[in-house]
Amino acid sequence: MQGFVQVYTGDGKGKTTAALGLALRAAGAGLRVYFGQFIKNADYSEIKALARFADCITVRQFGRGCFLLTEPAPEDRAAARRALDAIGLALVSGDYDLVIADEANVAVALGLIEPDDLVALIDQRPEQVELVLTGRGAPDAVLARADLVTEMRCVRHYYDRGVLARQGIES
Repeated sequence: MQGFVQVYTGDGKGKTTAALGLALRAAGAGLRVYFGQFIKNADYSEIKALARFADCITVRQFGRGCFLLTEPAPEDRAAARRALDAIGLALVSGDYDLVIADEANVAVALGLIEPDDLVALIDQRPEQVELVLTGRGAPDAVLARADLVTEMRCVRHYYDRGVLARQGIES
């Protein structure tokens, strides 16, 4: 199978959800999936659901939690480096058909890693492996290397009416 590079970016809701849907589809087809999360580190509903597919979907969280409203600490940068290294190893290991780097673009936007780090990840991808990078603010260098780019655009969101994240829908 020929693999490609997919990017899900933009300010709208649904980037991680799209990647999760692809992971589920891949698992249903017998493909092996690695789902690495750069920033998140919590027992979200999707993590609980993916645990049911542990025989074909490997999930690793490297973040120290969502600090998006504060300056990242050196420990956050170190965690992002561990994520990048682990995702890179999964990509070239031969163990996975689909590798998802969730919130990789956000890790760049927050200064946890450099755009060149993601470009290097793309460049080391074996041709048979599908690579998905999610997160708002995808760097131009990543967009230029991607085979598929989907930009999620927010037209309206109930958060603007004060609705908080709901379990099973947003968390």
